[in-house]
Amino acid sequence: MSDTPLLQVKNLTTSFVTDSGEVHAVNGVSFNLDRGRVLGIVGESGSGKSVTAYSIMRILSDNGRVESGQVLFEGKDILQTPESEMRQFRGERISIIFQDPMTSLNPVFTVGSQLSEAIRLHTDRTRAQAKARALELLRLVGVNEPDKRLRQYPHQLSGGMRQRVMIAMALACEPDILIADEPTTALDVTIQAQILELMRSLQKQLGMAIIMITHDLGVIAEMCDEIIVMYAGRICERGTAEEIFYNPRHAYTKGLLRSIPRMTDVHEKLVPIAGSPVDLLNLPEGCAFASRCDHAMRICLSELPQELPINDDHLASCWLNVKLVYDEQKREVG
Repeated sequence: MSDTPLLQVKNLTTSFVTDSGEVHAVNGVSFNLDRGRVLGIVGESGSGKSVTAYSIMRILSDNGRVESGQVLFEGKDILQTPESEMRQFRGERISIIFQDPMTSLNPVFTVGSQLSEAIRLHTDRTRAQAKARALELLRLVGVNEPDKRLRQYPHQLSGGMRQRVMIAMALACEPDILIADEPTTALDVTIQAQILELMRSLQKQLGMAIIMITHDLGVIAEMCDEIIVMYAGRICERGTAEEIFYNPRHAYTKGLLRSIPRMTDVHEKLVPIAGSPVDLLNLPEGCAFASRCDHAMRICLSELPQELPINDDHLASCWLNVKLVYDEQKREVG
């Protein structure tokens, strides 16, 4: 088997032209995704998580464009692929689940017709074969009474049921990569747990890779092999789930972790991250998080930090880590 990652994102930069100016939504993002692995991308709203996914899928709005970078799928840059080929590629090789299924499902068509259309669009199945596959998919994602659900419209289903239908649609062609963009945000806590368990089960059963996008670190604590933390369109920290949760080395990651409720102390107050997210119309020269960081140094305001290896499974872009290394070397010399 080839050692080449299934997906390689290299120095991806995406912007949007607005009436107020150019919004720099993604700024030099790079990462790899291997077959069968689960990658989590976390950050506040506006950090560039979803735009990164939409750039990979090439489904940006009309005012958005990928300015530079590469997205290599099995070594081929899909940013250079003709749109006619991309229509076949989407769904067949990479699929996406959106945050709110009600905005993704067509309210005037039955669930069965929409599932069948997705299947027939990417395969040569007949109408009857597509219906049989749709039933099979609904059973796969745990929808009860699948025959009945095929004849129903989206508004007749619960939120959790609609999200299961969206997952079934995304899996119609057994893609190599499933991108889940905030798949549980619109659901209550109990249904969230069911959907996450379903995705874990399907990932193991089908062997596909998953990119899980969320603002909630708690959602992906047990699901992801690797976690990327994004802020202001850049990756500020990346590592294994264990490293990110138990050895965070960026102030922003620490802030996200402090905002997670803990069962160990029900009386502990949650500590929000101070300040407001940076203005993407006017990105600072240095670290974008410096204005909200309690430990910011002068260099943080003027120079962009580079990724520094913390260990073999962990990288962070923070000048404090550079200072720690420098101070340690100074002590050893002294």
